[in-house]
Amino acid sequence: MRPVKKSLTESTCFTRSPPRSAYIHIPFCRHRCGYCNFTVVAGRDDLAERYLDALATEISSLGTPRQVDTIYIGGGTPTRLAVGDLQRLLSVVLEWFPPASGYEFTVESNPLDLDKHKSALLAEYGVTRISLGVQSFQEDKLKLLERDHRERDILRAYELAQLYFGTVSLDLIFATPGETISTWCADLRFATRLSPQHVSTYGLTFEKGTLFWNRRNHGELQGVPEELERSMYELAIDHLKTSDYEHYEVSSFARTNQYCKHNNQYWNGSGYYAAGAGACRFVDGRRETNHQSVTTYIKRVLRGNSPVAHHETLSLEESARERLVLGLRTLSGIDRRQFAAETGCDLESLAGNVIDRYVQLGMLHDDGLRIRLTRKGLMLSDAIWPDLI
Repeated sequence: MRPVKKSLTESTCFTRSPPRSAYIHIPFCRHRCGYCNFTVVAGRDDLAERYLDALATEISSLGTPRQVDTIYIGGGTPTRLAVGDLQRLLSVVLEWFPPASGYEFTVESNPLDLDKHKSALLAEYGVTRISLGVQSFQEDKLKLLERDHRERDILRAYELAQLYFGTVSLDLIFATPGETISTWCADLRFATRLSPQHVSTYGLTFEKGTLFWNRRNHGELQGVPEELERSMYELAIDHLKTSDYEHYEVSSFARTNQYCKHNNQYWNGSGYYAAGAGACRFVDGRRETNHQSVTTYIKRVLRGNSPVAHHETLSLEESARERLVLGLRTLSGIDRRQFAAETGCDLESLAGNVIDRYVQLGMLHDDGLRIRLTRKGLMLSDAIWPDLI
């Protein structure tokens, strides 16, 4: 039986808990790949020292250290930093975000930048998880994606990661121009032979402002047909499932008990601290996004100004809708009672008609207690989010 509808004003009030996660952005890369639209600077390692000065200053504005359950240092390429700079970064992060018992500490790495010295340093400072930006094992595909590593670099970095860290995650991209099912299948087979604890798969997107966007507009690149991209996604789901990986989020697969705890904080609608150029934080219902320009970020912070470029305070309903969309990205979906307790909003009043429509279309499953994406919904989830948000 479906629950009785209640208005938002009749819903239970709630209090937002302090964040238990922290994200730190390191923008430095050897090369900006043609598909990348992240906050990145290539060939500007000379900015590292001043960037770390600014980062330490920004984080210190918290006033007091904040204990967290998860830390995630992403980029860019954090392991692009020299050993001394990397040690300084880790010291600052741990000073202001001391980890609680059972914590997860992730650092992203490009295979070409991970060596024995950096691996040992990261392990010494308590890093528990490495996310390797592999993207592919095929040389032609790596060249197309403008990646600077090759299969031998991946194998060397993977061996180091498995030696020094409890969890290794591999990122893979599919649906690249000219890619076939057999090419993608080869990547999946290679990945599962390595047997990492976690795998993330992403369909290539042409983001406005990137080199790939411009090349496509000039007819130099062409994306794969939508049906082929869906087939590749389904292949990933089926292949990884038969290889004993749990599909726990739209793009994420993991061995048992190896889910990414940090990303789960996002999907659960929890708050999070963040620092660095382009970093976005969500604290007590207020979202703030820092300037994306690395040089602007450095100048503003070191002059004693705020690095924030955009901010918004979400209403109760806006927060609840965002929590709904993020939660539906997980394969377990949304528990109605838990949703009401955590957001203060009744799910039926918030989006009952939209949910009913997508249930009828076979894209959502609703048993009255929990709603979740169906297999069809997974293939077409981007069409659902706008109606819910």
